[in-house]
Amino acid sequence: MTTYITKHPILLISSVLWIGFILAISFMEAWLKFRAPGITLPLGLGIGRLVFFVLNKIEWVLAIILIFHLIMYRSDFNSPLLVVSSLLLVLLILQTFWLLPLLDARAEDHIQGKDVASSFLHLYYVISELLKLLALAFITIKLFIKT
Repeated sequence: MTTYITKHPILLISSVLWIGFILAISFMEAWLKFRAPGITLPLGLGIGRLVFFVLNKIEWVLAIILIFHLIMYRSDFNSPLLVVSSLLLVLLILQTFWLLPLLDARAEDHIQGKDVASSFLHLYYVISELLKLLALAFITIKLFIKT
């Protein structure tokens, strides 16, 4: 009988938790809140800004756990895992310092009643979330060792 174990249970838990946050917030809460009775666009955008601000901070805590493991246990991680982990961190950096500030500013303009031109920023965010999910799934699977 084949069994699987992990040498890095904290990292494994962190990656699975991160996947859960992305699925629950980015792919469920983000669009469901607008279907709730009484939720106006400004109210929904205000809630979304707060939720995504907090999600981003939680993601950074989980990213720090990943970085810690990559540094402290570098001999346990092969090149593909390092490349995918780096991609994940680059995506998080892009979201934090480029996409989220732009989306936040657009949401604020909507809330203030200003006309906001259409853009591809939400599409970029969804694509980056999908790529993060794939990276996290890869990392999670690679953390298991066949015995």
